[in-house]
Amino acid sequence: YSNSTSGSPGGHLEYSNIILEKQNSVATLRLNRPDALNALSPELLEEFLAATRQVAEDQEMKALVIRGEGRAFCSGADLKFVLETLENDDPKGLQDYITTLANDLHHKVVIGLRRLEKPVVAGINGVAAGARFSLNLGCDIRVAARSARFLMAYANIGAPADGGSTYLLPRLIGASRAMEMYLASQPTSAQAALEMGLVNHVVEDDALHQHAMETAVRLAKGPTAAYARVKALFDSSWEHDLATQLDLETAAFADIALTDDFQEGIKAFTERRQARFQGK
Repeated sequence: YSNSTSGSPGGHLEYSNIILEKQNSVATLRLNRPDALNALSPELLEEFLAATRQVAEDQEMKALVIRGEGRAFCSGADLKFVLETLENDDPKGLQDYITTLANDLHHKVVIGLRRLEKPVVAGINGVAAGARFSLNLGCDIRVAARSARFLMAYANIGAPADGGSTYLLPRLIGASRAMEMYLASQPTSAQAALEMGLVNHVVEDDALHQHAMETAVRLAKGPTAAYARVKALFDSSWEHDLATQLDLETAAFADIALTDDFQEGIKAFTERRQARFQGK
């Protein structure tokens, strides 16, 4: 799937910094810069956006798994250009690059993941640091290898946090713990991440990819239209009072009542059998 060329049947794109595959109604997006520990470059972020759009448009893809090639899920932003700019004594160029990279991360990746109307599972190995730490937060389910480590890292280079972490992290683990993770900038083990609610599951290293895929396959067989509505409702709940949110829940329920999946779910419940959802 990832080797399809732009302009080929279906308009599939060719990627060089990521690999996009499809199996059992599940899309797998693998960051593919292992020599750079899958650091986030402008080119990778652009391909990430194209891939998530491809997943959004392909009705056969009902869930997405994100993982990295090699020994690290992702080491964060690619600092090679930053170092080169510093060596050239070009502060304005550095500021422009940082602004562009942050905007790409935020609008092409984080917002894209949150607005993707399909469940997203992160399979996390190695060190998830900086921007990659933040990128995990934009996924719906996070599965970590036991040896994985989580590190905000921003304070270690004198930087504020980005990638949506100042919004998403306090909502996952609480404001006090989120601030401590930023201030301390020390690695957090997978087990500690599980206990604080930063990840959903911790598995042995050699079982990571299988567990992430099994999770996504299970979700892909579910009522994906309902998943999409609930994902949007959870995100919007922080912006509304209770009365407004209740009205949004009513509207979402009314929409879903017209779907085949809802009607199948009701029939299956009354007939005491497993529902056979089709994502319609």
